[in-house]
Amino acid sequence: MAGLRVIPGCRRGLHFGGTCGRRVTLQTTRQLRPLGQPGSSRRPYSATTASTPNGRGWGRNAFITSGALSLVGFGAGVMFGKGYYELMQPKAEWVLNTPNIPKAITYANRFEMLHAAEEIARLIGQDCVSYDSDVLEHHGHSDWSTSNSSERAVAVVYPRTTEDVSTIARICSKRKVPMIPFGAGSSVEGNFSQPYSGICIDFTNMNKVISFHPEDMDVVVQPGVNWVDLNNKIAHTNLFAPMDPSPTATVGGMVSTNCSGTNAFRYGTMKDWVLNLTVVLPDGQTVKTRRRPRKTSAGYNLTSLFVGAEGTLGIVTEITLKLAPIPQDTSVAVIPFPSINDAAAAATLLIRSGISGLAALEIMDDAQMAILNKHGSATVRQRRWQEKTTLFIKFSGTTEAIKSDISRVSSLVAPFSAHQPIFARSKKEEANLWAARKEALFTMVNIRPEGTEMWSTDVAVPISRLAEIITWSKEECSKLGIFASVIGHVGDGNFHVAMMYDPRNAGQKEAVGKTVKEMMRRALEMEGTVSGEHAIGIGKKGSLRDELGVETIGLMRALKRAVDPDWIMNPGKVFD
Repeated sequence: MAGLRVIPGCRRGLHFGGTCGRRVTLQTTRQLRPLGQPGSSRRPYSATTASTPNGRGWGRNAFITSGALSLVGFGAGVMFGKGYYELMQPKAEWVLNTPNIPKAITYANRFEMLHAAEEIARLIGQDCVSYDSDVLEHHGHSDWSTSNSSERAVAVVYPRTTEDVSTIARICSKRKVPMIPFGAGSSVEGNFSQPYSGICIDFTNMNKVISFHPEDMDVVVQPGVNWVDLNNKIAHTNLFAPMDPSPTATVGGMVSTNCSGTNAFRYGTMKDWVLNLTVVLPDGQTVKTRRRPRKTSAGYNLTSLFVGAEGTLGIVTEITLKLAPIPQDTSVAVIPFPSINDAAAAATLLIRSGISGLAALEIMDDAQMAILNKHGSATVRQRRWQEKTTLFIKFSGTTEAIKSDISRVSSLVAPFSAHQPIFARSKKEEANLWAARKEALFTMVNIRPEGTEMWSTDVAVPISRLAEIITWSKEECSKLGIFASVIGHVGDGNFHVAMMYDPRNAGQKEAVGKTVKEMMRRALEMEGTVSGEHAIGIGKKGSLRDELGVETIGLMRALKRAVDPDWIMNPGKVFD
């Protein structure tokens, strides 16, 4: 079984192979040359060694201890040095006889990646390629979370058409250059990070509505279209795309992560609203997953294969979205509760009540409400919010039906809260009340103290276990001695925890990590999921193995290998 080995007489540096029953520990002692830059010293790595339990050592330069399948991700390996990244294939025992997986994957060196970018610039336009260091940093790092990698792409390219994307893919495939799609950069699990460098593909210039069919209630768009802009453009037809993620999100990124948002309680997630996709495969071929009718039984459901794949199977260049009628009327209610347990219990009762006009059911804890009072926008701070766990409820339907729903909600929540619910009395008040919920994450990011990082994560559980896991999460976060807040879409059993910590404080960082892992474990114990809407990225790969098992991950690997044999589409995400 391959372990960490130093290739004798090889100038390419250290080669990190797979391990079985061992853990590789790296220590910083000297500089190696990453990405083919002579004399460069960007990432220092070396290794020490100790004997294995059976008494056999691996020489002075390898420290091998326990740990096995948990290192399949890292054990895939990275070779730094004379311009190489090399991913070593795990032995057969690790992949459970997954077919068609070669022994190693070798990516282009930095010079070859830059040559690929230059070739792309010649074919699609010099103004469509950027090498600017600030641009590369913006596309390679997220302040939204701690799921980042230290490498950056060598260039960012800006295609305008499907044909441009196909050209990019053909060049990158020929030269073995990783491709990393980039939408709005609002994902939180390192979904657009670049652990093996490569070329980042930004869809800012692919922001057109290709065709709109109001009589069929669908629209065809490019991936760079912002969902808020889309809804504003088509509002005159009384139709809208009902997903409601971050206001900055673009449709391509929404497809990539199978997003949802506050409206998912009533309208479902992104997968429920995608009719078909045009996808450029890693080798440059272009496919359309199906035609435009609302239903089909023709062949495999390839549309669903690409929705939520995080750009690891291909590059989505056109999306046909179903649309919904804009409700005749809407309203909002805000209800404070004495404890998070009371709020969660009330939410569970509302979910099971059968009230058809409930469109969204959100929760914000006392810490979050205090932030609104101190740091909210001018609109939000017009009101003095009670600093207690609060449910935000959106209603939609006819005006008369909403009045009836409001009356039922008031009766149902009364046993859980002595506080008077706040119901919007005008459209302006409705918008102002809901703004408090929509601005929550942005407000937290804006007040994050310098030098700290925010660890934001989400899980989803069956509704019957919702109150239990939210209460547990709140109690555990309160023990950390740092800012921590619970917020989420409790209407569909999905909630988020955000924690701000000092990454230089090893004990604090470890405590936060343990809390997150334990929350994931408890969610799985409750038959839930480790990711309700953030997807997996690089941040949740280990938890995905815990949720699905190595057999299911093996099947996913086989599917990826069939479509992307060179592993160049957004490598390092979802699984290794």
